[in-house]
Amino acid sequence: MPIRIPDALPAANVLRDENIFIMPNSRASRQEIRPLKVLLLNLMPKKIETENQFLRLLSNSPLQVDIQLLRIDQRESKNTPTEHLNSFYRDFNEIKQENFDGLIITGAPLGKVSFEDVLYWPELKQVIEWAKEHVTSTLFVCWAVQAALNILYNIPKLTRRKKLSGVYQHDRYNPNALLTRGFDDTFLAPHSRYADFPIDIIEQQTDLLILAGSQTTGAYLMATPDRRMAFVTGHPEYDSFTLANEYFRDIHAGIETEMPENYFPANDSTKTASSTWRSHAYLLFSNWLNYYVYQLTPFDLNTRDLTVDD
Repeated sequence: MPIRIPDALPAANVLRDENIFIMPNSRASRQEIRPLKVLLLNLMPKKIETENQFLRLLSNSPLQVDIQLLRIDQRESKNTPTEHLNSFYRDFNEIKQENFDGLIITGAPLGKVSFEDVLYWPELKQVIEWAKEHVTSTLFVCWAVQAALNILYNIPKLTRRKKLSGVYQHDRYNPNALLTRGFDDTFLAPHSRYADFPIDIIEQQTDLLILAGSQTTGAYLMATPDRRMAFVTGHPEYDSFTLANEYFRDIHAGIETEMPENYFPANDSTKTASSTWRSHAYLLFSNWLNYYVYQLTPFDLNTRDLTVDD
């Protein structure tokens, strides 16, 4: 949370230069508090499992967050009971006239599917374009990042020859970036994707700030300069057992697959893997909620003045 200091205190300019959020008394005295409205567009097949993963991370904040679940694929689900979807999810037509503080768009197992063959591609494009006017900050995760780069920046689908699966070390590129505030200089995060995010292409074809990445994974964390959009190319929301479940699922289905890298103890799949990325995951979502949503959003969501205070 921000620190509150007198408007004219000399430390204010120093702290601002270090990207430390401060709130002058003049602003603090006018601030009102209300729950944040966050929309979760869940594109994963096992929706209940994905809900648990994201809600767990969103809960680690002193802010009160009002979650609304969204779906854009009306086909019958093989992995989620219809009763659950009908009870807890809303369709886009039901919410498109509303405004939201935050929107999270999850990944989807569509790494080898062309965008044009994704059955809900037109609906996804509509949601992303809608978010520009109706959402304070949107967070894209894994495949949703690839989709957004195509829709927003016209970057074609880039696919790795071999699936990136495992837990990888990343470098934090900007020590004063708000999204990675409190991160260690190097940190771990899981990936499970065919999508490729080369740093040079993103630097050349977008205005995105690349905040973290590695030679192996490419860009990992990115954001627009105005903080209205953030991009996470991995799966920080994954439980400790998720990569194992994916690996054994493919093995049992007869799919040739490689063991996730840097995941099972001593590369022994009979041993139980543990989470080595949980603290970074909680901090990432806490930073997004605080600096990209709460500090930017208007108290009255019908007011869309999203000017960033420097």
